[in-house]
Amino acid sequence: MLKTLAKSIRQYKKTSVLSPVCVTFEVALECVLPLYMTTMLEKIQVDNSLKNILLWGGLLLVFAAFSLLFGMLAGKFAATASAGFARNLREDMYYNIQAFSFANIDKFSTSSLVTRMTTDVTNVQNAYMMLIRVAVRSPIMLIFSLIMAFFIDPVVSLVFLVLVPVLGIGLFVIFKLSWPIFDKVFKKYDAMNESIQENIKGIRVVKSYVREDYEKKKFAATAENVKKDFVRGEKLIALSNPLMQFCFWAATLFICFMGPMVGLTNGDQTISTKMSSLIVYSAQILSSLMMLSMILVMFSIARTSAERIVEVITEESTLHNPENPVTEVKDGSVRFENVSFKYNENAERRALKEVNLDIKSGQTIGILGGTGSSKTSLVNLIPRLYDVSEGAVYVGGVNVKDYDLETLRNQVAVVLQKNLLFSGTIKENLRWGNPDATDEELVRACKLAQADDFIRSFPDGYDTYIEQGGTNVSGGQKQRLCIARALLKKPKILILDDSTSAVDTKTDALIRKAFREEIPDTTKFIIAQRVSSVMESDQIILMKNGTVSDVGTHEELLARNPIYQEVYYSQNKIGNADAVKGGEDHE
Repeated sequence: MLKTLAKSIRQYKKTSVLSPVCVTFEVALECVLPLYMTTMLEKIQVDNSLKNILLWGGLLLVFAAFSLLFGMLAGKFAATASAGFARNLREDMYYNIQAFSFANIDKFSTSSLVTRMTTDVTNVQNAYMMLIRVAVRSPIMLIFSLIMAFFIDPVVSLVFLVLVPVLGIGLFVIFKLSWPIFDKVFKKYDAMNESIQENIKGIRVVKSYVREDYEKKKFAATAENVKKDFVRGEKLIALSNPLMQFCFWAATLFICFMGPMVGLTNGDQTISTKMSSLIVYSAQILSSLMMLSMILVMFSIARTSAERIVEVITEESTLHNPENPVTEVKDGSVRFENVSFKYNENAERRALKEVNLDIKSGQTIGILGGTGSSKTSLVNLIPRLYDVSEGAVYVGGVNVKDYDLETLRNQVAVVLQKNLLFSGTIKENLRWGNPDATDEELVRACKLAQADDFIRSFPDGYDTYIEQGGTNVSGGQKQRLCIARALLKKPKILILDDSTSAVDTKTDALIRKAFREEIPDTTKFIIAQRVSSVMESDQIILMKNGTVSDVGTHEELLARNPIYQEVYYSQNKIGNADAVKGGEDHE
């Protein structure tokens, strides 16, 4: 884990080293100052002339100024290094996520990935800053202060040999009990973020059903759950401060009691000065231990965050290019040979079972089936968004696993069920399909998708700004823009996954007509709920429970398949008892 994280330091190695170097000089000067003050007061007592006072006082100011300078430099270098480290971590995670397959994305929920790139990275950033500054400062301060204290008076300083272990053991017990609590709380962060994301995404539904109060209560329960764990942990950590205060005042009491006795015995006339220095060193020693304990807490929290970050950075895509990939798709023919598929290796149920299909290039294929019949799963295998569990899928006569992934996906355009537009102009959104597309090509694709008319009705036309998620256009308009974006890829295979459900039947018919006339050589897969959307297809595939229950033309299926008859007649409101009979098993 540490090796993986260390790779993200990169260009910030220099500042990561300079910070602890500056801290070392800062601490050394801080520890020397009390001892220097003791010597300074002794010298001034002997010679209290203005010249002598200015000399020793001036040197004191110089030491303090250099200590301040090194402290400021250490803070600057630590801030630069930790912020840069966090930036690199987010960059490395984000870049790796872009290479994820759908299976990898399924493994990590969206809310979890957001938490890892925000809260978790911030925790690691804070821990890294403490590592290169405070984690260096505290042990050096502890060691230097102990040495200086024993140098001033070894007898009185024996108190530290008792109090340091007491404080150390007490802090260790406190933080050992709190570690598991903080370890568990980050899993609850994911649940809370998921609740927020779900609510914001579906805010229109929430408001239309007047469910604001319900959503507030649900979020409050999640937030309360996170709060309770934090309170439990913070209560334990809060005990550390009284423990440290107890040790400090115990040390001060011992110094005040033993100091005069030892000083009088030795005939020391500067005992008050030495006692003051010892009290300063006791504060430095105990506060150093306190800071070390806080570092342990921070590292405990950061350890869980670091593990979650490393999981994302080291996650390898389940899809890989072969050693010598095929870089050309000959045509849009598709063949499924004994294909079975599971979304997870450990899943008991197969999403697809023994599918065999042979589709010629340029054909239009309609796919019908009830909810959960694996229509989308079937078409996701064509551009290799997932890999088959058994069997093989061939595109252009070549196994999809033998293609270069970019080559294959450039020739297979998919308009998914959830149409997504990004913030930017309509032109910018369309050019996701082809960054080099000309304005004429944009217009042609939009005309095919029946989008040109409504785009031109906007005051800014193709320069109209689309809000994030396409919230300022209707569902039907969004679908048509997504279809136009897919067409700009000029694919050999076009997959429309229920992508015309929000448009009226007339527009749907015009889109299909444009496909037939303008892109006859492109193989088209149309998943739909309306029979009218697929009845003109060369073949219609009926899906049921992950299997292909029947394949044929509209006329063939209408003549022989009771399920198809039931769907067709119910949608067209034609009473036909004989056709409906036997269709009770339709999903």
